[in-house]
Amino acid sequence: MPPPGTPGWERPATAWLLDHCPADFRAYDAWKRHPTALAWIASRHIDAQLGAMRDCYRGARVDLGQYLPEQALPQVMDHLAAEGRRLRAAARSAQLVSEAMQGKTFTPRL
Repeated sequence: MPPPGTPGWERPATAWLLDHCPADFRAYDAWKRHPTALAWIASRHIDAQLGAMRDCYRGARVDLGQYLPEQALPQVMDHLAAEGRRLRAAARSAQLVSEAMQGKTFTPRL
């Protein structure tokens, strides 16, 4: 994605945000016309996914332990952890995009 302030940066940012939302969100033309609103809702949607993934991680052993083969549960836990890491990164990125859409400027830190 091009840096904020680059001419036309909102278009790829909008596409990235839509990639992190349910596919049905692409049917709503207002999200494309108002990327600041899309960034706001995408950020909240990703946060909700992260919350659901944390709930799954906490409950997987109790809820699934008796139904899965012994070797499957560690794999499930690893995949849940990986998805949690991916969602944390996406949440941070969506928040930064949302702030950029609202006009916040960023200064690189050394």
